[in-house]
Amino acid sequence: MIKLKSFSSFFVANWKLNGNFKFIDQFISNISLPGDKSKCIVICPTSIHLDYLSRKKTGFYLGAQNISQFKDGAFTGEISADSLQDLNVNFCIIGHSERRKIFYEKDEEIKFKAENLINNNIIPIICVGETLEEKEKGITNEILKKQLKNSVPSSSNSDNTLIAYEPIWAIGTGLTPTTKEIDNTHIFIREHDPKFNKFKILYGGSVKTKNVKEITFLLNVDCVLIGGTSLKLDEFANIIQD
Repeated sequence: MIKLKSFSSFFVANWKLNGNFKFIDQFISNISLPGDKSKCIVICPTSIHLDYLSRKKTGFYLGAQNISQFKDGAFTGEISADSLQDLNVNFCIIGHSERRKIFYEKDEEIKFKAENLINNNIIPIICVGETLEEKEKGITNEILKKQLKNSVPSSSNSDNTLIAYEPIWAIGTGLTPTTKEIDNTHIFIREHDPKFNKFKILYGGSVKTKNVKEITFLLNVDCVLIGGTSLKLDEFANIIQD
């Protein structure tokens, strides 16, 4: 398992349902990775491209976007944590807001996924976040507390798990919370339960070149989960070099 304590910051690129062999070839051929080895760069392609990208991996780590909650069995179309280990996958995003919203994933499923990943020496990146309606009702902290309690297994700790706060209303909308809101939310995640005090906590949600510095400069933010912007080579390169 990757030693999380070896890194000062984490930049996770979530390519979502995008990319092909030609795109990967161009991206890898032209990407300029930071010389600072304390920065952990993770690229998460579609599952069908994991093997191809694993053979081109130089200077970054490989991540998946999702796995099954089941270890094995008659579950057509699912991908197991065991199979990710065979491809030397280092990280896996689980509980992403799109999975929760579009595919109706529940906290309990996410917990099983996290346990399977940890058992296979893969770092789960467990995503939590509130909807716009929940934000407007002023219950963000209540929602996050519930998600963290029910999504994070007892086997998770600061050495084997990352947390990503991604407000659902900011995903792909161009909207972001204020830096004060981001900082306060990360403080809440870290301090509401002693279990999370030493966890690395990322921010995700419309991260771009123009806002990444002010986000990553926040004391309680351990860097970013990047969506659509990670597909734009120049912007992504600027983000990871800053």
